[in-house]
Amino acid sequence: MIIVHQLNPVLLHLGPLQIRWYGLAYLIAFVAIYFLLKRFTKESFLGLTSEQLNTFIFYNLIGLFVGARLFYVLAYNFHYYWAQPLEMIAIWKGGLSFHGGLLGMLIATACFSKKEAIGFLHFTDNLAVAAPIGLFLGRLGNFINGELFGRITNGKWGVIFPNGGPYARHPSQLYEAFFEGIVLFSILFGLRKKLSEGKLSALFLILYGIFRFGIEFFREPDPQLGLILFHLSMGQILCIIMVLAGLGLWMKQKKSSS
Repeated sequence: MIIVHQLNPVLLHLGPLQIRWYGLAYLIAFVAIYFLLKRFTKESFLGLTSEQLNTFIFYNLIGLFVGARLFYVLAYNFHYYWAQPLEMIAIWKGGLSFHGGLLGMLIATACFSKKEAIGFLHFTDNLAVAAPIGLFLGRLGNFINGELFGRITNGKWGVIFPNGGPYARHPSQLYEAFFEGIVLFSILFGLRKKLSEGKLSALFLILYGIFRFGIEFFREPDPQLGLILFHLSMGQILCIIMVLAGLGLWMKQKKSSS
């Protein structure tokens, strides 16, 4: 069934201000992640006081947005932002990189871990379980915005997006929401008490990298980059690095626990 995308990305107009579904999705994600981490604290899976948890969330909020924006600017569209530097702060126009956000959160977590003298991998294991909630809601926000859509499809299933021309395209945002959100969360949440320290983090890197790498074949490449090395997208190249890092961490933790 071919669907014409007619969703309005703006939920409410409050005078000159707009409340957009995309921003609301992020807000819901952070609230949900907060309460999940709070539950982990009660289970002694995270083991932080309420004050420490609030600080931990704050650190990661900053790391996420700064890392996601900077990485997008530098890796995905550097020449554009070099010519128009004021556009770098216009995040409401889009332009956030998951891989950059992940790197920013890792740096923020490392700083918090050092400050509280608690093991770095202990925190990343908790974040690994919680992160798919944000991925799920974020991709739904992308779909409502009609952005980051898929490649043209000749099949019976597709969506005609406002900025995608008159062609039916794969709703790759929904593919990502399902695999990177629902499936990944289900796996990691089910294993959270069964794996030794560091392995949840490793598994997140491996599974996210595999899921995203495969779905990228259905997703339209970024127009300013296209397909690059070996006809792969930038996202796929970064996912290969993620999978290798995850495998390396898994083997390291397996060796240290044996």
